[in-house]
Amino acid sequence: MADKIVWPIIGSTAAILTMFSFIPQIIKALRTKSMQDVSIITLLQLSFGVFLWILYGIHLRDLIIIAANSITLLSLAVLLFLYSSYRNIQP
Repeated sequence: MADKIVWPIIGSTAAILTMFSFIPQIIKALRTKSMQDVSIITLLQLSFGVFLWILYGIHLRDLIIIAANSITLLSLAVLLFLYSSYRNIQP
């Protein structure tokens, strides 16, 4: 019985934390207009990994996995756009 309550809470908490984990970096980039300390390799690797999570969620027909990772991928897309816009600007 407790498993039916505890594990969905853990999964939902993990999804929320993951979905919004890149918001502070987006805010910092917008404020400083710099992405100097951000690795493009890391952003690309994370984006590909999150894309694979979306495919996995589609395969499982798991809306939580699909939604959480879609929002995360959107955040990463914003960071990639900011990286391309600000990569040569010093803070």
